[in-house]
Amino acid sequence: MYMGEFFTELIPGLPEELALECLTRLNYSTHRVSAQVCRRWRKLLHSRDFYCHRKQTGHTRKAACLVQSLPVRQGCNGSKPVGPPTYGVSVFDPESGDWDWIDPVPKYPDGLPLFCRVTSSEGKLVVMGGWDPTSYEPLKDLFVYEFTTRRWRRGKDMPETRSFFAAGELDGRVIIAGGHDGSKNALRSAWVYDVRRDEWTELAPMSQERDECEGVVIGSEFWVVSGYKTESQGGFEGSAESYDLGTGQWRRVEDAWTATQFCPKSCVGVGKDGKLFCWAESDSEIRVGACGIELGQRTFLSGSAYQGGPQGFFLMEGQNGKLERIEVAEDFLGFVQSGCCVEI
Repeated sequence: MYMGEFFTELIPGLPEELALECLTRLNYSTHRVSAQVCRRWRKLLHSRDFYCHRKQTGHTRKAACLVQSLPVRQGCNGSKPVGPPTYGVSVFDPESGDWDWIDPVPKYPDGLPLFCRVTSSEGKLVVMGGWDPTSYEPLKDLFVYEFTTRRWRRGKDMPETRSFFAAGELDGRVIIAGGHDGSKNALRSAWVYDVRRDEWTELAPMSQERDECEGVVIGSEFWVVSGYKTESQGGFEGSAESYDLGTGQWRRVEDAWTATQFCPKSCVGVGKDGKLFCWAESDSEIRVGACGIELGQRTFLSGSAYQGGPQGFFLMEGQNGKLERIEVAEDFLGFVQSGCCVEI
């Protein structure tokens, strides 16, 4: 270990406590450059303790990370490429109103795996599964994006191949459940991924199979909402299952999802009373392809008023507030397939 770091002041001439507060107030977008100042700054800025300190003192930001279709570039003769859309990860900061694209996953430079799932853990973005964008083969891949270094790293593959599963973060760990396997059989199995240890642990299975379900966190519980069994293709159920990380047990909840005509993917909201609702039913502007991401007191919403209509982007205060339209640059007008909140 470089011993000189113990004798290096964080900021020359300032007490340690005051210097720490100065660094705590740096915007996350500056951390990559700031980490190059000295060894001690790099060690501090990359540490989990520093992230926890920023969170406790209210200096993190809740941003929406979106799996969004990439801009379609015209050819030299004005023609557009033929083929399905490709997707990347965009980031919307509701405080500044800024949009940005995250660099592509190195293994997939031309676009994310199709229908991959995203969630977050302690300021990191986790991308899992999906289909190979060329062969359409289901994948076990897992990647973690570090906002501090602005780099991707490869995580341990998912234990099983699964698609259209529920995912969410609870107590710093990522939980996945349901979906279907490579033979299109709906699954009831569940696993938890420890991001810091890069380890998977199998959980108790749910009471039933749940394909195309959605994961949400309510308090200290991870909920798997709706979905359908193998023999009930597209017949979404009203029930849900809630997992308590402390007890390791699932609890079945009947009649939790009333909007059974809608696939719950990306459009499940949680009211102040703890009950579930469908964002697609909240406003006609986002009736089709609704995606809702809670960002503290506000919610990011996207969708279309009708099939094939242009994408609209909004912020809403609370559950029943008025939609506030977001002005979006042309590069970020693409369809939002899914997303999550990352507290950076």
